Amino acid sequence: MNPTRIYVDADACPVKDEIYRVAVRHGVPVSVVAGNFIRVPQDPLIARVAAGSGMDAADDWIAERAGRGDIVITWDIPLASRCVKAGAEVIAPNGKPFTEDSIGMALAVRNLMTDLRSSGEVTGGPKSYTPRDRSAFLSALDQTIRRLQRQRAEIAQQQS
Repeated sequence: MNPTRIYVDADACPVKDEIYRVAVRHGVPVSVVAGNFIRVPQDPLIARVAAGSGMDAADDWIAERAGRGDIVITWDIPLASRCVKAGAEVIAPNGKPFTEDSIGMALAVRNLMTDLRSSGEVTGGPKSYTPRDRSAFLSALDQTIRRLQRQRAEIAQQQS
């Protein structure tokens, strides 16, 4: 089993600094993936990935690599769906997890809203990002890392 890695869909991620702090504290490597160049801290645990300027280049890069034991941070529901199917833990920047149980409904709502907007309906934008969202995200990320580390330790203990 490979070590846990955090994949960040970085283009519209409001919690990159928080991810870096939590990841470094736990010693978890991070891949910060964007379509083009993005600035990241100088830390051996944090890797910058310029996936290219294609429509879904960053999403495809993450989805091809994320799997069981990894964590993906994204607002992107189709990307979240792909990563959940691959076994990754997926968390939105507001702390809400995408799970096998929730991803179907999230995709359906997203598709409905896309259809409404394309037919001219004014649906409003996303809710503004709040300090409570940031706090919920930090808690969710920390809990997810701790859970994955416990699972890895239990597996290692069983194998020895």
